[in-house]
Amino acid sequence: MKLKALCIAVSLLAVPGVAAAQSPFDSIKKAAGDAGKSTVEKRVNTKLTEEAKKNQCSFKTGTAELAPGCDAKLKKLTNVLIDAKKQLVAAGVKSYKFEVSGHTDSTGDAAKNKTLSEQRAETIVKELVARGIPRGEITAVGYGSERPLEKPDNTEAKKAKNRRYELQVRL
Repeated sequence: MKLKALCIAVSLLAVPGVAAAQSPFDSIKKAAGDAGKSTVEKRVNTKLTEEAKKNQCSFKTGTAELAPGCDAKLKKLTNVLIDAKKQLVAAGVKSYKFEVSGHTDSTGDAAKNKTLSEQRAETIVKELVARGIPRGEITAVGYGSERPLEKPDNTEAKKAKNRRYELQVRL
């Protein structure tokens, strides 16, 4: 009997992958976990998008300097990020990064707009970090006029909609 058990054990080790075979439920668990994370990511991103739209800060023309009157908006954005972190942790998400993306209208030089949009996104990041969001959890990205909400942006109202920042979580 011992010899038979030993032969079975050796044969299992000799066939690659058999000894380390996963339970049939492991792939189902992983798929369910991924689906749950995807659902949480969508829910969090929807909330972040809505709040960023409601709490847009203005910048002085051609600069990354915030115009007066943004403090309450930045406080709301900070609270939204703190709530988002709680939702992610509760869903078992351990690796995530918040992204602040800056956008401009199409007026002027594209390269300068891209640089300006990144500087503005970085300004928002610095403000959120100053209010308690850990720097390692948030990043700034500048898109310039690459991702407009309004095309063409040939009126002041359309240009104003394209000059914005957005918040997203990346898993």
